[in-house]
Parts: sequence; C-alpha cells; structure tokens
Amino acid sequence: MIRRRHVIYVEGYDPQGAEGYYRLFERSWRRFLKIWPLTARLGSLELDSEDFAHWDVSAAGPNWQVATRYDFLRQEHFIRANMAEPLWRQLPRALGWAFDYLIGGTLVRVLRARREFALVLLHFQLLLCLWIVLAFAGGWFAAAIALDGLALPVPIAFVAGMIAGVVILLSLRPLADRWFVIQINNHWPHLVAFARGNASCFDAAIEACARRIVATAGANEVDEIVVVGHSGGGALAPAAVVRALALDPDVGRRGPRLVLLVLGSIAPGAALHPKAAALRAVFARLAVEPSVVWIDTQARKDVMNFYDFDPVEGIGVEVGAGRCNPLIWTLRLHDMLSPEFYWRIQWNFFRRHYQFIMANDQRAPYDYFMLIGGPVPVAGWARDAHGVLAAFDGDGRLAHDRVCAPAR
Repeated sequence: MIRRRHVIYVEGYDPQGAEGYYRLFERSWRRFLKIWPLTARLGSLELDSEDFAHWDVSAAGPNWQVATRYDFLRQEHFIRANMAEPLWRQLPRALGWAFDYLIGGTLVRVLRARREFALVLLHFQLLLCLWIVLAFAGGWFAAAIALDGLALPVPIAFVAGMIAGVVILLSLRPLADRWFVIQINNHWPHLVAFARGNASCFDAAIEACARRIVATAGANEVDEIVVVGHSGGGALAPAAVVRALALDPDVGRRGPRLVLLVLGSIAPGAALHPKAAALRAVFARLAVEPSVVWIDTQARKDVMNFYDFDPVEGIGVEVGAGRCNPLIWTLRLHDMLSPEFYWRIQWNFFRRHYQFIMANDQRAPYDYFMLIGGPVPVAGWARDAHGVLAAFDGDGRLAHDRVCAPAR
C-alpha cells in the first residue's frame, strides 16, 4: 500500500494557473470529504518558481495514512501571454489552423475517430468564423451607409467601414472569451506545432517537468510518482515522461513506481494530423516501455475526449508484440454525480470535462481524490476499480487483503 506519493499535475490550456487550480482543488477537497469521512489536511499553495507550484495533502482512514505532495506545472505565464496577443496575430493563425484541418483531411480523421470531439472542434471554428463575418458585415454596412446615405467620398467611406468593423470585432471580444472561442482557437495552433515537432511554447514546461520526474525518482523518498495529464496535458505529460526516460533510461526501473495517468486527453485530435510525427513517436515510445504504467481514462459523456479509442493504434502507430501500454480505463460520469447535478450540467461540456479532476457526489469506482490521496496504488484502481472500492468500509477502513498490489 502507498504511504507517500508524489503527484506532478500537467494542466490543459487554461489561463487560470496555479491559483485558480488550487481554489478548484480546495473546493473539491471539501466536497470529497463529505462522502469520505477521513482525517485530512490540505496545505496552502506555495509558488515555488516560474515552473512549479505545490501544495501538500494528507489523508488517513482508520488503518491507513498517506502523505501526498502535489506539484503543479505552471504554464499560465505563456498561456496568458498567448491569449493577450493582438487579434491581428491570433485570428489569422487560428484561421490557418482551421483551414489546414479542413483541407488536409485531419478534421475527417478526427470525425472518424470520435464524432463528438470533431463536432466540438468544428463548433469553435465556426464561432470564430461567425465572429469575423459579423465584424466584416458590420464594416461593409457602415461603409455603404457612408457612401450612399451620407454621400461621403469613397476613401472616407472605406475608412469608416474599417473603423466600424474593428469596433464590432473588439466589442464582441468579451463574448468570444466567455464562450472559449479565444482560448480554444489560440490553443490548437500551438498544440499542432508541438505535435509536428516544431519549437513551441510548451517546450520549456515539458523540460522542467521531465527534470522534476528524474529528480523525484532519484530522491527515492516516495512509493509512487504519478504524472497526471488532463485535457491538453494528455499530450504534454506523455512527452515529459518520454523526455525523462531520455534523461535517465532507468527512471522507472529503480525507486518509486512511475505512473502516467492521462485524464480526458485531447491528444489524439492533434496526433491524427498527417505531419504530427513527433507526437506519434511519443506514444510509440510509451507503448513499449514496461517501466512506466500508462493509464488512459476515457468517459463517453465527455464530448471533449476520445472515448472507446486506442491512443496508439487509433493514431496509426504500430509497435508489434512489444506493446504493454496503455491500460484504458473507461469511466461513467453518471456513477460519480447525483442524478440532479448530472442533468444540471448535461449541456455544460467544460464542466463535464473537468469532472476527471473534481470531487464526486457519491462514492464511485473512479474518484480523483482517492487516486491521488488514498492508499491503493493508482494502477490498482485502474485494473480493478470496483474491487478496490468494495474494499473500503463506510468509515474509510481498507481491507488490505482484498486489494492486490499491481505488478511493477
């Protein structure tokens, strides 16, 4: 059983950063303790450096106790900078990505792999186009009024139309932010560049994460290292583990068990691009690495992930008989949430997507906070989630003899 765990969390493309995630964690932690009556403590947020923040978590049942260090890989600095770029830089780049996915056939490949995910991408691409069309139409209408209605000279009418178009574009910016149009369309061009092996904004964060993995394994002070990649982190966390293996090929063979826990990954959406050879190479490397336990969690009711999908063969990677990863763990959001809350968020796709890292309303085979704070190895939960859940009594006591420790 686990007594000490080190979690390294790799977020998706989210500007809220360490402070925002800590507040989310704190709220969910209180909610978690309503269904698990444990002796628990959540430490304060510590901003360690430009690369990392952390907080400590301790939890104990009647016959077990676990201390967890929760490292947060900070990406908010460059994400906020990217999203703050002037629109004249962001919009052409986003339109280029949308055009490339359409003309190059990637959108069709994504559609075949996971129809719901493709529709989500198309939704945000169309919202982007609608935003631009509205600004253009407003500018054209203003120019027409200036030219025909006010009989102004053509140059003046043209300038009036340009000004009106820009004003409309900027006035709709808050709505675009609220509907995640900026965030999604800003993210994907950078993610595709990373997948193709081009220099990207993610490179420094991946290097920092890899070095933290190697250092933690080398210190040999914990029983388990869990690298968690949620959403867009489902592409970055695997890359960090592969980079750690390049820095130290024995990182998963000595010291603590190394687990890669991918939650609601969007990585296949980038890996299916014909030129995404670098990202496919990452998955090919991990697929045959026995020293890393790679777990890929998928949920059907989360339209922003790839459900019932093989993240290796599904992206066109063949590794032969040496394949040992990943373990695919399918989840049911309905098991985690009360019926009332489940239906309340049925159209809130982002809230469902975040359920992977939030507390449940009721005890369920998947519970993020028991995964990162409980005594059972993460691989044990993934391989026999129902059995592990049944091994806990109402007061949190664990029947140790009913839980088999997973093989290394």
